[in-house]
Amino acid sequence: MTTLKIGGVPEHFNMPWHLAIENNEFKKQNIDLIWKDFYGGTGAMCKALRNKEIDIAIILTEGIIKDIINGNESKIVQTYINSPLLWGVHVGAASNYNTIEDLKGKKPAISRFGSGSQLLAIVNAVKQGWNPNELDYEIVGNLNGGIEALTNGNADYFLWEHFTTKPLVDNGTFRRIADCPSPWPCFVIAVRNEILDTHYDEIKKILRIINKKASLFSSQTKKERYIDLFSARYNLEKEDIKNWLTITDWNQGKPISRTLIKNVQNKLLNFNVIDKTVNVDLLTKKIYL
Repeated sequence: MTTLKIGGVPEHFNMPWHLAIENNEFKKQNIDLIWKDFYGGTGAMCKALRNKEIDIAIILTEGIIKDIINGNESKIVQTYINSPLLWGVHVGAASNYNTIEDLKGKKPAISRFGSGSQLLAIVNAVKQGWNPNELDYEIVGNLNGGIEALTNGNADYFLWEHFTTKPLVDNGTFRRIADCPSPWPCFVIAVRNEILDTHYDEIKKILRIINKKASLFSSQTKKERYIDLFSARYNLEKEDIKNWLTITDWNQGKPISRTLIKNVQNKLLNFNVIDKTVNVDLLTKKIYL
């Protein structure tokens, strides 16, 4: 049996993977797929790919593109979530900030450099007409670090996925003063180049399994069958799950698009997230299912 290690954020987007693992669907194909949660998000997963701690990552599009350009020896093999990620712009409940304009010149919390929270802070700054080079970050590690930083005043605002942080808004830990959707499909599947060279057939099998699993969520009617399960597993209100499912589109096997990756690179360049674009072949590998 082939053992492969996969990483992802401990959030609702990744439930199809857990369902497939729990149902032994990978083991039936002679693959022992070991899941690891990354509370530190994309930056932590990029580091784990570089250090060969994981072989596969379910990772934010912007983060892995930036890191591959900077030397991460991995490739994007498929889009996982076609829809944008809805990032909430959060402040401490006791702060005096009420509008996005109030945050000009203020300090954003980020989980780490290269994380989605940093890259979307840059995107938000550019959208607001601020100079992203003037952003002064407070590195907090993860969501719990963000809670602490906003509560004690070490940072002023924090971008994190809207529905993951909704309970913190509901209980009065955060106030959400705006949303900032990512201007591209949010999650992709990335694989280390070494694994693509040595375990291409296994990666193909993994993609076939997860694409079939994603078909459980191919329509709103099908999605709503899982509202109770999502709610129980991720401690989210059923109405919030329903709203999230309405705006979320899982890819079910469409091959990675060169045009899409080229367009995302151009947007990242315009947002000053990357300082150059590269040939799409350095970023992607098309898997023929």
